[in-house]
Amino acid sequence: MPGDVRDPQDLARLLVLREQAGDVGGMTALYEADAVLDIGNGQFARGRDAISSFYAELVAAGRRFDLGDQRPAIVCGDLALTSTRLPSGLVTAEIARRQDDGSWLWVIDQPSIAQYL
Repeated sequence: MPGDVRDPQDLARLLVLREQAGDVGGMTALYEADAVLDIGNGQFARGRDAISSFYAELVAAGRRFDLGDQRPAIVCGDLALTSTRLPSGLVTAEIARRQDDGSWLWVIDQPSIAQYL
């Protein structure tokens, strides 16, 4: 699974599909080892272990993600900004980094940067 994302545009779709399948390990594999995920209320999950724990709780609670309207990734060298407008109107923002093998992983994930009306 690591190294399987060749386009940063695929990260959000894979996160949703893996979450819907209950694949916490697959979700976590989309992040760099020291990535940061905003989990709300001023709290952050830092590193894969913390991100995995957060997603495990989310999946166990029966929460299901929906695919949204993904904006084209903005790529500059080895960094990419990805963003999706979710069906709820929330807008996400993520920063991905190209890995040595050419694959992409998220470094920073902000699932609710704004509300689109």
